[in-house]
Amino acid sequence: MSETQLMPGNDRISIRLGEDGVAQVRFTRGDKMNALDPEMFTSIIEAGKVLEQAEGLRVVVLSGEGRAFCAGLDTASFGRTPSADEPDLTERTYGNSNKFQQVAMLWRKLQVPVIAALHGVCFGGGLQIASGADIRIAHPDTRMAIMELKWGLVPDMGGYALWRGLVRDDVLRELVYTNREFSGAEALTLGLATYLDDDPLARATAIASDIANRNPHAIRGAKRLSAGMLERDTDAILLEESVEQHAIMRTKNQMEAVMAGMQKRAPKFEDV
Repeated sequence: MSETQLMPGNDRISIRLGEDGVAQVRFTRGDKMNALDPEMFTSIIEAGKVLEQAEGLRVVVLSGEGRAFCAGLDTASFGRTPSADEPDLTERTYGNSNKFQQVAMLWRKLQVPVIAALHGVCFGGGLQIASGADIRIAHPDTRMAIMELKWGLVPDMGGYALWRGLVRDDVLRELVYTNREFSGAEALTLGLATYLDDDPLARATAIASDIANRNPHAIRGAKRLSAGMLERDTDAILLEESVEQHAIMRTKNQMEAVMAGMQKRAPKFEDV
């Protein structure tokens, strides 16, 4: 299968878009365990823009090169004094986010499903980035932690917005307050991992390939519905379901594809 390189020459992140619409997005700072330095932040945000404009995109698989998914902030690179023209953290420079929040939130904002494959180390900002994915496949031995309190900071890269609906409130408080390390296997019980697999990238890619075979309009509609599920009241959710379905059914080509799919996939009565 042929692939298209969408960010050639970038030394922090690569994007390979296949003919099936699955984009393999990989952090490529493997020698530093994909730790987040200023250039990494810039590259991830640029990757989000590239993906939003990519024709034929259906699913994203997000992974890290080398020994880790992402080890969090590269603390050495952030030890210098910020420049005078750098925006204050409270400024909303990316819609509802600042730069640091956007690297995690952009995966949730992306119109297509994102599946993160976690291995090695997934600490701090790395865990918040992974939390922006729709689905997380973790190796059982992945080392994970909400690390920020260790440095006297609070999680501020979108985590609190992204963990809603994933982690029980009191459990999340304990993880934040203690910054204790936990494994991928424990992450499954906590709600921070969707599945465990000894080869998380292969499992993530298999799920992505399955999703890529579905109606792309319905998949994007389902992601929009999922995004508002926790914030909207029942009446708003019911209306939005109808709006999304109406948008699909009113288009002849899409409706013909839906009916053809039903005929193809419908079980035979003798098999039920």
